[in-house]
Amino acid sequence: MEEEKQSRFPWPFAVGAVVVLLLAGVVYLISRSTGPSGPAAEQRLPFGPAEQAYTVHVHFIKPEMARAANFLNQEFTSVSGEISNDGVQTIRALEVTIEFHDPFNQLILRETRRLVGTGAPPLLGGQRRAFQVTLDNIPVEWDQRYPSIKVTGLVIE
Repeated sequence: MEEEKQSRFPWPFAVGAVVVLLLAGVVYLISRSTGPSGPAAEQRLPFGPAEQAYTVHVHFIKPEMARAANFLNQEFTSVSGEISNDGVQTIRALEVTIEFHDPFNQLILRETRRLVGTGAPPLLGGQRRAFQVTLDNIPVEWDQRYPSIKVTGLVIE
């Protein structure tokens, strides 16, 4: 009788473990099939000849960087500064590509982020606005210099 109880005990545990694994697999597959979310899911901004011509009026000034770690010892790098709209048109939305390089000037990370738009007020001609982008996946090969920032999408009026 005692042996019968011991041999039965692992079965409910094993069935429960299989059910949990199946549920985790279903959640994983559903999350992969829904596609990206957040900044990557946003539609790209236009960047035709008119937008490209206007980029001479967009400047990134007062560059700053900071690195920090959270209580889980994960490192975050913050890239910040000011966007200056030195033209006369209003910038409704602004998308940039931030590129990090290694000591041999080879590209090691490229991130695209929207700095104006998505709920923020437009940037009027002659205005400046602070920006900050936080990244958590910068490779160790990074040369520790301020990254290059290029306008890659723009909506102007």
